[in-house]
Amino acid sequence: MSLDATFTAQLRQSADRLFDLMDQFSQAKILIVGDLTLDEFMTGQVERVSREAPVLILRHETTRQVPGGGANAVYNFARLGATVKAVGLLGKDFQGQAIQQIFLDAGIDTHGIFLDPDRPTITKTRISGHARQSVTQQIVRIDRKSDELPAPNLQQQLANYIHQHVGTVDAIVCSDYGDGTLTQPVIDAVLTHPRAIVDAQIGLDRYQKASLFTPNLPEAELAVGYKITNAATLSQAGQDLLNLTQAQQFLITRGDQGMTLFERDGTEQSIPAFNRTDVFDVTGAGDTVVAALTLSLAAGATFWEAAVLGNLAASIVVRQFGTTTTHPSEMKAALEALLDEC
Repeated sequence: MSLDATFTAQLRQSADRLFDLMDQFSQAKILIVGDLTLDEFMTGQVERVSREAPVLILRHETTRQVPGGGANAVYNFARLGATVKAVGLLGKDFQGQAIQQIFLDAGIDTHGIFLDPDRPTITKTRISGHARQSVTQQIVRIDRKSDELPAPNLQQQLANYIHQHVGTVDAIVCSDYGDGTLTQPVIDAVLTHPRAIVDAQIGLDRYQKASLFTPNLPEAELAVGYKITNAATLSQAGQDLLNLTQAQQFLITRGDQGMTLFERDGTEQSIPAFNRTDVFDVTGAGDTVVAALTLSLAAGATFWEAAVLGNLAASIVVRQFGTTTTHPSEMKAALEALLDEC
């Protein structure tokens, strides 16, 4: 891997500090509010074409259920060692029970999760099939969700829980996939914390004066209303986003182009991608960035140090298929390997 000489020197100079920050991840207490989703993967072998319709008949082999959406954000924090409070809504269904059990097994506090009798647990079921001696391919995806907002009493329950715990955590993170959990009463409660970190796909302007936003490039373009095609439009977008949201800091993740940091005082810094070649699946990588970034900030990291560790964590999970997480030990090994390559 070839990294800029100036960045390489800065990375080497900061190495001991970065290792120390990762050692402190387990001391952080984080509350995550999100659109809790179950990602379900069903696979089977193709037996024949049905006589009932021109569709494949699969003999079921495996079903795998993992946290998705905001639930993946929660799970990332737990895997990185933090003490985690999950806040969100689940339906009264088997999918909601599956998420609850995954969280409980991971030691995640679920007292902030409320049951919504009117809406299903957000579930994305991917059905894949294969013939003998062939690769498995996705055939169809089935989504379960409601377009209705939660009832006002549920919105208030979420907001009340956040108000009750705002003084007990080091940061509050919003994982907003646009599925209805983050209504204005909930957002207003989040914004009472001095370190409110927002990872939202849409509606960034609803989070006025949050401390930090972490959009990817398409989300940033949607928010500013124009394409980001070069260094000039990237810089303009950073400033426009800071003005739009009145945030203190913005981090725009740009895939194989790395990430760019913007601060209210006009400071702009770029961090190159640490892994451009072994990228198999970027699903959930943004959640991993936010988790490592937030835990670093909670440990006292500078914005640059936190972004480097977020970038490092993402470089690990994109090497794996599906929604995955990483661990501080894996991050330390990846940093050592990166320093060896520089």
